[in-house]
Amino acid sequence: MENNKPKRVRNAALTFRVTQQEREMIERRMAQAGIKNIRAYLLKQAIDGRVIRIELDSVKEMVRLLSNATNNINQIAKRVNETGSLYAADMNDLSDRYDALWTQAREILRRLSTFERA
Repeated sequence: MENNKPKRVRNAALTFRVTQQEREMIERRMAQAGIKNIRAYLLKQAIDGRVIRIELDSVKEMVRLLSNATNNINQIAKRVNETGSLYAADMNDLSDRYDALWTQAREILRRLSTFERA
């Protein structure tokens, strides 16, 4: 008797275990994607999915700059309330700090824009 069954193209198996919570998360993602077959979903994710690793150094620098600017504004506000005067040096310092903030913000946005949209 001749075997007319076609040879299986996908002949390498991948097996892994997940927790019940992880399985439920996968099933929710499948439902959001409109995919009912878990094998099809996992294969699609493994081949076409993206893992995005975000370096937070630039965000941490932005937070540091924001903190410095906020502290500077508070000091200037306190001095203006005490003396009734606003000094040009304070305004120049604020301007420099905001320039640094915007430079950092543009750099973060530039990096984020390099991610390809799915």
